[in-house]
Amino acid sequence: MSHAVARLRAARLAASSKPFVARGGAGGRCGGCRLPHAWCVCDLQPRAAARAGVCLLMGDIEMLKPSNTGWLIADVVPDTWAFAWQRTQVDPALLALLVDPQWQPYVVFPGEFVEPARVVASVPVQAPGGRRPLFVLLDGTWSEARKMFRKSPYLDGLPVLSLQPGQLSRYRLRRSAREDHFCTAEVAALCLELAGEGAAAELLDAWFDVFSHHYLSARRNLRLARDTSAHARLAALTGRVPVAEAGEAEGTGPAPPA
Repeated sequence: MSHAVARLRAARLAASSKPFVARGGAGGRCGGCRLPHAWCVCDLQPRAAARAGVCLLMGDIEMLKPSNTGWLIADVVPDTWAFAWQRTQVDPALLALLVDPQWQPYVVFPGEFVEPARVVASVPVQAPGGRRPLFVLLDGTWSEARKMFRKSPYLDGLPVLSLQPGQLSRYRLRRSAREDHFCTAEVAALCLELAGEGAAAELLDAWFDVFSHHYLSARRNLRLARDTSAHARLAALTGRVPVAEAGEAEGTGPAPPA
């Protein structure tokens, strides 16, 4: 499927002077979900209906990483845009999107680092003038996100949505120093919930859980089970019949990290 993150990834690969090789992909990866073929999750991909949109500003190689969860947002939310962040250059299409009158952009960032006058804690389902909420997510490591926020003057006039989630992150695809740091897909699901998009939020949350199961099974070279509670939840939300449990993945030893 060609969505915004997939197109950005293709452009980034085309511009690279040397190929990007993700760890654990020696046997080849699926072009649709970026997972090793034996653990492909493409047949389960859902699609939501949502008025809200998502704009991803992505770190230099973030779109290339198989563990990136911004990709999952683009899988599910129809109005998703993705732009590579650069300090000295700004894509004109990004600037045009941020001033498009049909959208009300919100930069999602912790309020403790922002002047209080810019911070909001809630999102009207429909902003004045009928504008739809557009969540600007800074997709990268925490240090990259802080740099994007500080060095992107075109974001300075936008309200900052500060999330106060009441749960710990379930993201285990990469290591994080703090359990209260959420991955990009989790943040997007929380934003959608705030915007009254409960069905889309739940679908993205379920898709994140299923992808995480496939990803971690591949990284550990484990037999892929499709009879998990995560799969059952996604099947219930999409109305699909659960796929029969997959056979054992090839190989006898542990796979390299994905």
